[in-house]
Amino acid sequence: MTDPLSLIRLLQLASPALPVGAYTYSQGLEWGVESGEIHDEATTLIWIGGLLEYNVGQLEAPLLAALLAAWENSDEGEVRRLNREFLASRETAELRAESLQMGYSLQRMAEALPDLYIAPLLTGEAKVAFPTVWAALATAWKISPSAAVHAYLWSWCENQVMAAVKIVPLGQSAGQRLLAILGARIPAVAAHALTLPEEQWCNFAPGLAIASCLHETQYSRLFRS
Repeated sequence: MTDPLSLIRLLQLASPALPVGAYTYSQGLEWGVESGEIHDEATTLIWIGGLLEYNVGQLEAPLLAALLAAWENSDEGEVRRLNREFLASRETAELRAESLQMGYSLQRMAEALPDLYIAPLLTGEAKVAFPTVWAALATAWKISPSAAVHAYLWSWCENQVMAAVKIVPLGQSAGQRLLAILGARIPAVAAHALTLPEEQWCNFAPGLAIASCLHETQYSRLFRS
C-alpha cells in the first residue's frame, strides 16, 4: 500500500481494539477444548489452520472480496444479496448471532466517526452481517481489495489464537508461533479467495457446525460462541 493513511485505516480495521466484541467469541473452539480435541499447540494449529484454508478462505474471504466490489460500484442490490447469502451460510444460532452483533457494533462505530460517512447503509435491511459493514468501511477508506482481504484473514486468525491462548491454555510464545505459521499461509489463501468464482464458494466444515451446536448447551464457558 502506498497511501500511508489507507495503511493506518487498515490497521485500525484489523486491530483487536476494534469495539465489536470479537474477543467474546471463539467460533466453536471452546467446545473443541472441552471435548479434548484441542489440547495443545499442535492440535490448535490443526483446528485453526483447517478452518482458515477450508472454511473462512473458501467462503467468507471470497464473499468479502465480492462485497468490496459491490460497495465500490455502489451496487446496493448486490450488497443486499451478498449480505443475505452470508447470513444464510451461518450453520448455527450462535454463529449467526455473532455476525449480527459484530455488524451492529461496527455500524454504530462508523456512525460515530466524524471523518467517515457511509450513505444509508442497507436502508430497510434489518440484519446486517459483520463482513458487510467491514467491507463498507474498507471501501470508504480506500483500502485495496487485496490488502483488505489479507487483513480480514489476519484479524480472524489473531482472534482465534487469542481465544486459544486463554482456554487451551497456551503461553504467549506459543500464540506467537501459531500466528507466524498461520500468517505465512494467509497470502495463498487470500490470493485464492480473490479469484474464486462464486459457484465454487464453499464452507463445508461439519466439525465446526457440530462444535458450535454443542457449545450452545456447554455447561461452563467463557465465550459466546
